[in-house]
Amino acid sequence: MIAAIVPAAGHSRRMGTPKLLLPLAGTTVIGCVVDALLDAAVDQVLVVVRPDDSQLRAALAERRVEFVPNPDPAADMLSSVRCGLAALSAECDTALVAPGDQPGLSAALVRDLIAAYRASDRSILVPTFAGRRGHPLLFSTRYRDEILSQFDGVGLRGLLLAHSGEVLDWPASDRAVIEDLDDPEDYRRAVRAH
Repeated sequence: MIAAIVPAAGHSRRMGTPKLLLPLAGTTVIGCVVDALLDAAVDQVLVVVRPDDSQLRAALAERRVEFVPNPDPAADMLSSVRCGLAALSAECDTALVAPGDQPGLSAALVRDLIAAYRASDRSILVPTFAGRRGHPLLFSTRYRDEILSQFDGVGLRGLLLAHSGEVLDWPASDRAVIEDLDDPEDYRRAVRAH
């Protein structure tokens, strides 16, 4: 069973407005990400949100997702990943971390990532494009306790370093794996692409 964790508790300071709720492709930025995951038939989608973020919950209300509150939304992305890991179903054997600000992700790309992970003998997969590592990151839930207690300050890069022999660097054909939305120019680029 594969569960997707979507960190979505940030404050969008560089964008100047709640970036995940910006309109895109007939939905919102976060809607694009969640739709790609659901269309790729991920078994469970956990969206990690600020406890008071009613707007984001409302934007995804019609979708088959579970909301997980992050009591410390000002912390780094690792804190949201940890919240998601703590909420995983006991049947889950693989976690997929897909940041909420990567609206270029497609269901086909997610399916390809999952297929490559399942076909490999590695327990961690990270997509690459033009030599750069990106997201979504897939890993075995056997690393759950380690992530819950380690890698402060370095995030999931710490997992990749600690288990470098278990990492499959998977060359993606789509640069979406390295593109996220941090500022208004990134958003304009996403609008042009959609």
